[in-house]
Amino acid sequence: MRLGLALGYWGRSPHPDHLDLATEAENLGYHSVWTAEAWGSDAFTPLTWIAAHTSRIRLGTAIAQMAARTPTATAMHALTLDHLSGGRMMLGLGLSGPQVVEGWYGRPFPASPLTATREYVDVIRQVLRREGPVALDGRFHSHPYRGEDGTGIGKPLRPITHPLRADLPVLLGAEGPKNIAQTTRIADGWLPLYWSPTRTDVYRASLTDLPQGFMIAPMARARVCDDVAEGLLPVKAMLGFYIGGMGHAARNFHADLMARMGYEEEARRIQELFLAGRKEEAVLAVPDAFADEISLIGPRERIAERLELWRKGPVTDLLLTAPDPHTLRVLAELNS
Repeated sequence: MRLGLALGYWGRSPHPDHLDLATEAENLGYHSVWTAEAWGSDAFTPLTWIAAHTSRIRLGTAIAQMAARTPTATAMHALTLDHLSGGRMMLGLGLSGPQVVEGWYGRPFPASPLTATREYVDVIRQVLRREGPVALDGRFHSHPYRGEDGTGIGKPLRPITHPLRADLPVLLGAEGPKNIAQTTRIADGWLPLYWSPTRTDVYRASLTDLPQGFMIAPMARARVCDDVAEGLLPVKAMLGFYIGGMGHAARNFHADLMARMGYEEEARRIQELFLAGRKEEAVLAVPDAFADEISLIGPRERIAERLELWRKGPVTDLLLTAPDPHTLRVLAELNS
């Protein structure tokens, strides 16, 4: 099981320690570093900055949002950074949810998310292979554009720049069972949002007949500390925000996932509190047990014991949101 560093997206301003953490992770032998985006900083610019200050560590987006760019624009970002970094790019993509897609990007959330994802990946693969002009008679991503409001004179094109690699890895963030199953067929890897090494049965039906080399790369908060309860607070804050606020009361993929993982009553309670404006109570309502099983928190000996559970399962890459160099160093030592 390889280790990666997940930096996420910026908050109010750029994080002053992200570059130092990325270079430390490279020095410690971490395989990859990952950036993200929501509705503030983008995923590709910080990753390019990191690429310019490193030489070996792989560079991934976890995740870049599909609604933010057309698939050809995303492919341009990926092939450009792959060239600049010497072939270190890994492209992680996700649909996001209706609130973000329609509220931030001003676009309709696709009526058929699986079809939209499949077409998006198809176009990117065509760009990277560069075997001919990009052509797709798609429901969501037609190339050339064939809408009634178009001119009708769009020309099929292939990229001017020759991609460095036709097989640049494409990973997908997927939560629903059908979406995960499709991911195993059309992508090179899967980026689970929550992963519990003691509840792998939640995903078993979707992960049959995995292709050789398929990546399973979940994120987990890691922190070496003496007080487990205190160390879990950032995990609970994240869960409270995602489960309570990252979606509509009637359509929240994160809450649905928590429910499938055995915490349905707790997930609905978190939603209820968050949407009522009682955000602190929503965070406190996150069960310590759930926050604990999807993270690596506590003294070194406790983390070492729990890390073995992750290593025994199908996870190929563990992407750590670790806040300090000491934690990065301890995890590198324990995983060696």
